[in-house]
Amino acid sequence: MAQRDAFDLASLRRIRVGSTQPPKLNAVRDAFAAYTPEPEVVGVAVESGVPEQPVGFAEIVRGAKNRAEAALASGSCDVGAGIEDGLVVFPELGGSVLNIGCAWLTDGERVGFGFSSGFAYPPDCGEAGLGPGAAVGELFDALFRDYATTNEATASGSGEGNIGRLTRGVLTRAEYGRHAVLCALVRFVYPDLYTAPPFSELPLRDSLS
Repeated sequence: MAQRDAFDLASLRRIRVGSTQPPKLNAVRDAFAAYTPEPEVVGVAVESGVPEQPVGFAEIVRGAKNRAEAALASGSCDVGAGIEDGLVVFPELGGSVLNIGCAWLTDGERVGFGFSSGFAYPPDCGEAGLGPGAAVGELFDALFRDYATTNEATASGSGEGNIGRLTRGVLTRAEYGRHAVLCALVRFVYPDLYTAPPFSELPLRDSLS
């Protein structure tokens, strides 16, 4: 196959994100800034269409997709972006529960998606987060307040994020999300290598976890 030049992402400057959380906006801004100068990133409050605590790949992906599509439809932009985190059970790892984030991008014609790395919450809150009505973030907040030192306990959950707390600020929530956005961008960077759509539709059930 002949090598071709990468798609000029400088034409994708206006991005609307299906969230108003600063770490998600920073994740998208930092990812696009590697390809386009001074991207214009705007956050909009939208519904994810999935439970507050997504469980399984299908709910995580569907939440990110719904956010991206709602963001694209909310106003004039070049790309709609959505980021959704959730819990995935891995039977291959003895039933370990990992937090996984998905980023979804769409310009109305093309679609790209990617995932973050995975990290484990302490079992006392990670496994409990699988239950109905339970939000792992709230469970972790309560656990961390009881465990951490004063300085650690006052770390901002909406700023550094829980992964920031668990890594003592080495990996922030924004950087964690940026990886997923960069992985989602590959279909936009080299569209001629990804000519077929990734799938026809999302599964109604989660068959991946």
